[in-house]
Amino acid sequence: MSAPSMSKTGSKVLSRIALALLYIFLYVPIIVVIVMSFNSGRSVLRWEGFSLDWYVKAFSPGPLMSGLQVTLIVALASTAIAVVLGTMLAIGVHRYARGPLARSLATLPAFIPDILLGIGILSMFGLAKAAIGLHSVILAHASFEIAIVAAVLLARLGSMEKSLEEASTNLGASGTTTFMRVVLPQLAPAIVAGAALGFTLSLDEFLMAFFTTSTNSQTLPIQIYSMVRFGVTPEVNALAAVMFVVSLGAVLLAQRIVMPLMFRRKP
Repeated sequence: MSAPSMSKTGSKVLSRIALALLYIFLYVPIIVVIVMSFNSGRSVLRWEGFSLDWYVKAFSPGPLMSGLQVTLIVALASTAIAVVLGTMLAIGVHRYARGPLARSLATLPAFIPDILLGIGILSMFGLAKAAIGLHSVILAHASFEIAIVAAVLLARLGSMEKSLEEASTNLGASGTTTFMRVVLPQLAPAIVAGAALGFTLSLDEFLMAFFTTSTNSQTLPIQIYSMVRFGVTPEVNALAAVMFVVSLGAVLLAQRIVMPLMFRRKP
């Protein structure tokens, strides 16, 4: 074997080792949480036997279920707002804005640190002398979900063929009919993908909820934070395992829809 071939083979081996170590670093803690959620004892470090009791207790009435209910309400409401406003924003930017600045501003909230957005929204409610609560958490989550939905839809709009809309208009269809029967069906997969991503990120959003919530509308991440300050309990492990599976499913669904849209070329 020649020296260049040996060097190339060695580089591949090192790359695979580095990738394996990275995956271990990222996912071993998650695997530990999932495994220990089936532990029959209260210890989160010592295995004492298999049991599903902690899943039953995690989904029994209590602070965790109250937080989960608030989290689902916030996630569903903010995602609905984001889908409507994000779709309108993406179409407006695609059709009427010129240059990259408008696109950057449309997606910028998705990249702004959460703590900055949280403080900003809290300050806005303070200046308006409005009370914070469930509505403020929903608006806070919707603020970054709108940008996520817009980013996904802008990628889809860039690959759509405009001649289909022109043909619909030339055949006598109104603007509303063209949008509902030509544009919207083509955008539907991207809308679903954007909604799945936004919903997933809303489920475990902590900082923005922390700054904009009240004592009567605490989300699940805040409830878990208040509990783990005194030590991780098996119920938290069980609920975290369920949320991981749900989040993983939503991300895989969004990725399966988004990736073909991003790399699809115009016909």
